[in-house]
Amino acid sequence: MKYIHFIVNPISGKGKHKITKKDLELFFPPESYELVVEYSEYKKHAIALTRDAVAKKPDIIVACGGDGTIHEVASGLVNTDIVLGILPVGSGNGLASNLNISKDFKKAVDTIKNGSYSAIDVGMVNGRHYFFSNMGIGIDAQIIRKYESMPTRNLSSYVKASLLSALKYKPNKIKVDCNGQTFETTPMLFFISNSNEMGYNMSLTPKASLQDGFLDFLVVPKLNIFEQMYFGALVLMNKTDTFKKANSQLVKEINVEISNQNSTPMQLDGEYYDLNNNILKISILQESLKVVV
Repeated sequence: MKYIHFIVNPISGKGKHKITKKDLELFFPPESYELVVEYSEYKKHAIALTRDAVAKKPDIIVACGGDGTIHEVASGLVNTDIVLGILPVGSGNGLASNLNISKDFKKAVDTIKNGSYSAIDVGMVNGRHYFFSNMGIGIDAQIIRKYESMPTRNLSSYVKASLLSALKYKPNKIKVDCNGQTFETTPMLFFISNSNEMGYNMSLTPKASLQDGFLDFLVVPKLNIFEQMYFGALVLMNKTDTFKKANSQLVKEINVEISNQNSTPMQLDGEYYDLNNNILKISILQESLKVVV
């Protein structure tokens, strides 16, 4: 009998979904599956729920929510034999899209029931914080911070948060060490990606892969307001690779020191964090998370 443990964020995607154990048993009959369904009640609650679930040794733990919920659940499964399942019922659903997991509920459930297991790479910050899609310490962190304060989460809110952040963002000087080179930059955007999609079908790194053993590093210098608007349009069109002022490269490890601050505003998979450190070591853990696809 296969044991599948579901962790549901009841407010993901404006709370329109109603995932219950009774609903899931229509697809996973009790005579063949042991099902447990739990609901997160606040931000980062899924981290604790996942930790408790791992101790019970299920075959699969399914994150039911958006990228934030998936991030919290997946963080507890890195370097374990437990497989991550995804029911994408959030707003952005970037990781699910990159893994070709359907937003259609029945199709996503069928993937969990009949899909195959695949190992993907995982990004890590300072040996303790994981990311699966992307992370950033530039204007994107401020965009996420403002986005999280908005009453609704959708593409128009994200665009509004981006425009407001662009008007007020003041970059800091950053010392970077990667690929045997050291350089300084004062970036508008400092973005490191493991996947080729951020959510809402947008991408800053369209050539990134979850299974190539590399992180895609993108740095964009400080821009004037017209350059910012042009770059923003390229983001919406997934054509950032045509922006001549952008510098991109593949990295396995990158060391960062940020001037004039003791803490670092950071986004991990579209969730805002305030890291109590101005020195970051960002690296990749190859094939360290099993996912059902």
